[in-house]
Amino acid sequence: MSVQDNEVLVKITSAGTISIPKQFRKYMDVQKGEYVKLMLENDILVVRKITIS
Repeated sequence: MSVQDNEVLVKITSAGTISIPKQFRKYMDVQKGEYVKLMLENDILVVRKITIS
């Protein structure tokens, strides 16, 4: 992975949301308004970029 720090601490808001850090959004090439898919694999949360047409 070419992201400098592959671990970042983020805070969950009272609404239950989190922000994907800029370096991860850039690496994954995701922009505002696009979708990502969340999957739970054991105790690991996986985020994948998807395309909806």
